[in-house]
Amino acid sequence: MFKSIFSRLVAMFIAIIIFSFSISGITLYYSFGKYVSEEKIRTLDASGEEISKYLKFYLENMQNPVAEVMLDYVLNSYRQNTGSYIWITNDKGVIVFASPYLKLTDSKILNHLKYEQGTYILPDERQYKKVLSGTNPVIEKGDFYGLFKETGWSWLVVQKPFKYVDTAGAEHVVAAVYLSTPITEINKARSTVYRFFLISVVVSVLISTFLVYFFSRRITNPLKQISNAAKIISGGEFNKRLNINSRDEIGELAGSFNQMAVALENLEEMRRGFIANVSHELRTPMTSIKGFIEGILDGTIPMEKQKDYLNIVRDEVMRLNRLVNDLLDLAKMESGEIHLMFSNFNINELIRRCIIKLEHLITEKELEVTVNFDEETFVSADLDAIERVLINLIHNAVKFTPNKGIIGINTIIDADRLIISVADTGIGIDKEELNMIWDRFYKTDKSRSRDKLGTGLGLAIVKNIINEHGQEIWVESEPGKGTTFHFTLKRADESLI
Repeated sequence: MFKSIFSRLVAMFIAIIIFSFSISGITLYYSFGKYVSEEKIRTLDASGEEISKYLKFYLENMQNPVAEVMLDYVLNSYRQNTGSYIWITNDKGVIVFASPYLKLTDSKILNHLKYEQGTYILPDERQYKKVLSGTNPVIEKGDFYGLFKETGWSWLVVQKPFKYVDTAGAEHVVAAVYLSTPITEINKARSTVYRFFLISVVVSVLISTFLVYFFSRRITNPLKQISNAAKIISGGEFNKRLNINSRDEIGELAGSFNQMAVALENLEEMRRGFIANVSHELRTPMTSIKGFIEGILDGTIPMEKQKDYLNIVRDEVMRLNRLVNDLLDLAKMESGEIHLMFSNFNINELIRRCIIKLEHLITEKELEVTVNFDEETFVSADLDAIERVLINLIHNAVKFTPNKGIIGINTIIDADRLIISVADTGIGIDKEELNMIWDRFYKTDKSRSRDKLGTGLGLAIVKNIINEHGQEIWVESEPGKGTTFHFTLKRADESLI
């Protein structure tokens, strides 16, 4: 039923709306009921306070017939205003005053009152002992100890103790004012508000459903376009692009999708180029090895020259081994399998060691190596990885610098980093080739006459190592004058050295 994102979105939003309104409704129902109940209690309590004042006036002016008329008028007024039964009892629970008159009271209530000697009395001591024994109002909810049981409703009864000061100045609780109202009056007010709330909920849900439907369509339509485009690209058509121009997350997703499509297209081109290059790099030495071994086996190569050709075979095998190792290392770097081991070390000392390791090649070509170190500088990096970078760059400088040329190595402090430069006076690199030297198997010497033993992967590995350090590497070159490689490393914290 909910297989599509659109239907799920619509169902989810409608469910959220209904759930939210339900929680709000339940909260409103009980909160408003509590508020109305508390407001009713405050109203009855205030009414009881005012009635007590008139009761006091009556007791002080019992000889005056106007006092009783006034008290009766006040009781009827507050009964009508509060919608409650009002009784005044003495300390024995005898109902002295009532509004409405007891004869007009509902028989379901009257039948539960005790009738003795022409007066009505509260039948249960619990109905008046608590209020008469204290000075604070007493509030009861329910059937008031069975008094209102037959009405079938729950009642709210507010009982106010009446304190009277005698001639000696002592204060006594001599009576109590009762204000009783059925809770149905409270429920009626709550139900009225809740009815309006439900109507607003229905209207809101209908409008929200329409809006959800409309906006869900706006979300899901671009997603369908992205899905269809993904299917096309998965079929190998990498030239497919999306035309979604919204400035929201969907627009960003479409932009990222187009970037991914471009990257996949470039990756496919690189894959084809990579296969072609690997095939070439493997085929050439393997063809040579095959030819020389067959020449030795069939006697084409004379015995006295077989050792020379076997040395060539050994060199080709070693070249194949380097090629495979470099490919494996590069693949591990790009997949994140190789983790750098950072440490603090003297970069100048490492450069000296690298020069010493390549001393035989430098001496063989009678090259002059000049070094210019800013100071004894420590860097934070992977020592083995940086040694591989330096060996590669210095070896390239030696390889492409003519006999008796000059190689210069410099270190320069630049704020919190160090710039290392390796320069040569070799053949240089054409400007249009500078951005391609980092590609796998790319060799500036197309004839490969100078780089017969190289794999074409060295600079790709160098760039990956520097990138893994979060640093930069760049090259400057001018054909016929030489090439300079620069890369940066983070300086070590002096306090940790």
